[in-house]
Amino acid sequence: MESKEIRRYAKLMQELELSSLEITENGTTVKLQRARTEAPSALPAAPQPAPNHTEQAQDGAVISDEAGIATITSPMVGTFYCAPADGAEPYVSVGTRVKKGDVVCIIEAMKLMNEITAEYSGIVEQVCINDKEFVDYGTPLFKIRRELRE
Repeated sequence: MESKEIRRYAKLMQELELSSLEITENGTTVKLQRARTEAPSALPAAPQPAPNHTEQAQDGAVISDEAGIATITSPMVGTFYCAPADGAEPYVSVGTRVKKGDVVCIIEAMKLMNEITAEYSGIVEQVCINDKEFVDYGTPLFKIRRELRE
């Protein structure tokens, strides 16, 4: 099964508000699970002011020039791992200084381990997802305070 088909199923899961989906095709079984989210509030959220300017990097990281914060997002559907092995130290945590190209996590997709790297140098401000959680394409993973010099 190709990644574009998996993305199509993930989008369908979101549209139908499904928490999991299992598909068997040509002897291959793929199980997709969405991270649980909080129930919507009864009151509508107050509108948030839009940043002055945003840009999107090729790996999906979004940068807000106003705050100098880059958000590293998941480039694929899979399982998020913060460390190279069970019991090992996480690649990064809040306060870690990263350089462009440093590995920040692994996303497992179809039994393949994909290293996700920092697109920018800076300091990790927030880890947005828990270890071993399912992530969808575009799920925020980390927020990094971008350094002016790279």
